[in-house]
Amino acid sequence: DEKPDILCLQEIKADVNQLSGELRKPRGYDVMWNSARRAGYSGTALLSRVGFRGAETKLGIPDYDDEGRTIISDFGAFVLINSYYPNGRDDLSRVPFKLRYYDEIISSAAKLVSSGRNVILAGDFNTAHSELDLARPAENVKNTGFLPEERAKMDELVKAGFRDAFRHFHSEGGNYSWWSYRSRARERNVGWRLDYFFVNKDFMGKVRDSYMLPLVQGSDHCPVVLIVKV
Repeated sequence: DEKPDILCLQEIKADVNQLSGELRKPRGYDVMWNSARRAGYSGTALLSRVGFRGAETKLGIPDYDDEGRTIISDFGAFVLINSYYPNGRDDLSRVPFKLRYYDEIISSAAKLVSSGRNVILAGDFNTAHSELDLARPAENVKNTGFLPEERAKMDELVKAGFRDAFRHFHSEGGNYSWWSYRSRARERNVGWRLDYFFVNKDFMGKVRDSYMLPLVQGSDHCPVVLIVKV
């Protein structure tokens, strides 16, 4: 019953034409869908009860645009970049693809801030930034999601002037947003924090809190909330 003003979804795995009317256009919300060309894969969506001036679903790079990974929307007080960052795959074959996507988003966000805009980056980043952000860091240093080069991209985001909103308010470990379906991981809280809000530092004064909703079921991820007063 959160009733968010803005809802960002990632990995929707659906085309809008597959959805019923109520799901396609929930009452009271404006909706932007960005489905992948490949059926049943990737995709993002934005639902908003507050007006936005426009939304862009293209980075201008077909490899990413065809996978429906990005929605950039202008809310006036801020620009919201909703992203589904690629998974590097178990064999690490897609790690370079993932790192290039980070580069594109960081560059786009930094340009917006340089032009005087406030920016909120939201989404499934598919990376645990620090050892606080996963239950078993030592076991995962060679696995995608916790590789040094992936974590370095998160560091670049911080160096570019963006702040991890959740970590700004909550410095303790044990807070995760994703759990494997295997081995009762969620029940045992053996998880990863893969979902983030990053906010440019000059806009952090408008952020009141950020927190997880780990009891919400329906996915291997849980919702993450950002409270902004504008």
